[in-house]
This record gives sequence, structure tokens and C-alpha cells, in this order.
Amino acid sequence: MSAYVLDPPAVPTVPVEGETAAFPVRRILCVGRNYAAHRREMGGDDRDPPFFFAKPADAVVPPGTDPAYPQRTGNLHHEIELVVAIGRGGADVAPDQALDLIYGYAVGVDLTRRDLQAAARDKGQPWDSAKGFDASAPISAIRRWQGPPPQGRIALSVNGQVRQDATVADMIWNVPEIVSEASKLWKLAPGDLIYTGTPEGVGPLVRGDRVEGEVEGVGKLAFQVV
Repeated sequence: MSAYVLDPPAVPTVPVEGETAAFPVRRILCVGRNYAAHRREMGGDDRDPPFFFAKPADAVVPPGTDPAYPQRTGNLHHEIELVVAIGRGGADVAPDQALDLIYGYAVGVDLTRRDLQAAARDKGQPWDSAKGFDASAPISAIRRWQGPPPQGRIALSVNGQVRQDATVADMIWNVPEIVSEASKLWKLAPGDLIYTGTPEGVGPLVRGDRVEGEVEGVGKLAFQVV
């Protein structure tokens, strides 16, 4: 075994419903503007191929952990999402074979420093600091899944007030298409998570806010911003 000059970091993990073993997170890919109403909300209206950005694996916030309000922002936003957990690897996968790669699904929130995102967009700069910061990817336990992807309600409330309320079926690019497109850009591998986009109604969070999210048939997510 090779020695290291520093202790290697622990592997980020997410619990799996009904399992004692956890799901190891290899990387986090995210799809931008994948619901038509949210795309219009953010200033667009088209069906371009899905575009991706990434978060580091250690941005994941497992259930029971409350994310801290991040530094260098005054406009933190919530984005509720269906998360795909990849259990088998593959590259250049066809849409009709994409479901074979999926281990299960979870409920996730893509936390976004909206002010930094807007500044980066205006300058044509990357979104890394706006999207890939510490504790920016809260997630529920993963539910193992076989068969067609979830299509039901996806919703988020803040302090009991519903802000986002749609159905997964409203996605512009569906789950098999997203997995297929991702596999053309990266060789997918077990442990990858894909956040599949958010519906309209994104909005700000402040310290002390209680966030609750749900994807019908998949699970629930709850945390407080501290």
C-alpha cells in the first residue's frame, strides 16, 4: 500500500434506505435549466441540449446535517431537484439503455450563491464559486429503484410556505436523456450523482430558515440553514 504525505480525505457518503452500507459519492453533476418555467424565470425559453456543471463530492450534505450559510454571498437560493444515483458505469450510453446504470433516486437541493452566479454570467466566467461551494448539495437518503423513473410531484417549502411545486414529468430533458447526455461528456461510474434540474419558484434563504422538500415516491428532505 502506498504511503501518503497527508491523511487522505474521507469518502463522502449518502445513506441508502433499508441498508446499513452507505453509497460512496464519486462526483456530483448537475443539469441547468431543465424545467421550462424555471428556464423562463431565469431568462431563457428554448430546448437546447442539457448543459452541465459540477460540484465536488464533498459538497454533499447527508440527512441530519444542517448546512451553514456560506461566506461571500448575500443571496443564497434554494433549488429542489430529483437526484439520480449511478450504480453502473458507462460511456456513450443510448437513452434506451440509460436506466440500466441507475442505482436509485434521492431528493436534493442545489444551493446557489445567486449573486456570484449573476456576476459570473455577466462576465462569461465559470459558475464554480456560485455552485460548487462547501455544503452546497443537501440530499435525502437514496431509494433503490427499478423500472421507469419518478414522474410525480416535486416541491419545496421554506418555514412552511410552499415556494416550488411542480411535477418531475415537467422536465424538458427526462432522466434517460440526461444520463445519456452526461455519458457522452464523461465516463459515468458507480458513485456518481446527477442533480437533474429545478422547477420554477427558486428563492432566497437566510440563517434560521427551515427547508423541507419532497419528490413523490422517492423521499423527503429537511434541514435548517445555520
